[in-house]
Amino acid sequence: MLDDAGLQPLREAARLSPDNLPLRQHLAGQLLAKGYLAEAEAEYRAALLLSPQNPDITAGLAEAFVRQSAYGPALAALEPLLAVPGYPPRLGVLAARALLGEGDAARAAYRYHEAVSRDPSVGDADLAARLAAPPVQPSATPAQPYAAAAQDDQISAEVERSATSFDDVAGMEAVKEALRVKLLLPVQQPELFAAFGKRAGGGVLLYGPPGAGKTHLARAAAGELGASFVNVGLADILDMYIGSSERNLRATFELARRHRPCVLFFDEVDALAARRSDMRQAHNRQLVNQFLAELDGVDQHANEGVLVLAATNAPWYIDVAFRRPGRFDQLVFVPPPDASARAAILRILCRDKPLAEMDFDAVARITEQFVGADLKGVVDRAVEAKLHQSISAGRAIPLTTADLLTAAQAVRPSSVREWMATARNYVMHANDSGAWDELLPWIKGGKGKW
Repeated sequence: MLDDAGLQPLREAARLSPDNLPLRQHLAGQLLAKGYLAEAEAEYRAALLLSPQNPDITAGLAEAFVRQSAYGPALAALEPLLAVPGYPPRLGVLAARALLGEGDAARAAYRYHEAVSRDPSVGDADLAARLAAPPVQPSATPAQPYAAAAQDDQISAEVERSATSFDDVAGMEAVKEALRVKLLLPVQQPELFAAFGKRAGGGVLLYGPPGAGKTHLARAAAGELGASFVNVGLADILDMYIGSSERNLRATFELARRHRPCVLFFDEVDALAARRSDMRQAHNRQLVNQFLAELDGVDQHANEGVLVLAATNAPWYIDVAFRRPGRFDQLVFVPPPDASARAAILRILCRDKPLAEMDFDAVARITEQFVGADLKGVVDRAVEAKLHQSISAGRAIPLTTADLLTAAQAVRPSSVREWMATARNYVMHANDSGAWDELLPWIKGGKGKW
């Protein structure tokens, strides 16, 4: 309950005029400024119902989340805005704060550097210190690198061995089968594929809503094959100095070629492969050109045994040249899990925990629109509550179906509905090439209530 007399007239006006968007937005901003974070969140949510695509309202809601340490919901709110090329730099700083709160310092540093390089005025000295970020010098240009930036091709991506296989991926049988045929079988049965002139290697682009398991699938593909796995993040490639990003990209492909068979996985690939027609600066277009050249290889055998997987939440922003045969010529939709897949995901998430007799199907039925990341949040919340009970009892109390049901009712699905709303626009109004036909059953309601 607010006791700030200065806000009472605003609240009363908003109550009497609930559809007045400027008024609700102003009230939300005042609540946020005065530190009434839960009330600000509620007002921003109400304003978003009136203007769902408003970036200022979304940014305000995300800031309310961050200041309440709700970093996951903040990132889910910002995701659609960050996927648009040229998004406001202040949103990048806000995303950096949320990413750092989640412990992802590498991506936080990338978001912060990218935002401040475009607008130094949004810099946050405290955040920069926490990221150990170098100070921004507005007078310097990317064409005038500091001496420390003149390094040899050094990359931070590392070669791993994945312990995950397709047995650890619940549901998604069609997706797993597509990956087997395109990526795994040419390596496992080279003679058969060679008879038809097919070599081991190639590219697949995984796309779908955030949290649906694209990265998990990539690790499982590497584990299924017993291949090396190189997980490439944006911070491994992007650099503020001209030419450095291209060198990092080339060195990453060389790393994969030295460890073939290798699954080379690019997360958030839309940041590296955006449409060149949307780019204002030549050096950004050059990075796309370099990426295309590396996918083609210097000769026809250059990438043999290198299986290139990429993931994105925004496939419509990727340059069409990447879909040419020999590059990412197969787009694979990673859908939100259906009820049976949700139950299977919950079984996997709970398999190493003390359990009573469980009805995972009951939990799956009330978690419609939940993706894998949301379900993990449900299990984590239930486990935390059960740990408190176990500590008080002095013994491990098994997790029950009721615990999961209670946790599920307290967790909101993160982003499926918003992602499907964006996808619907492209499927219905920008699909002359038929690239998004795979989404039609989902958009038209045959496979989900979106």
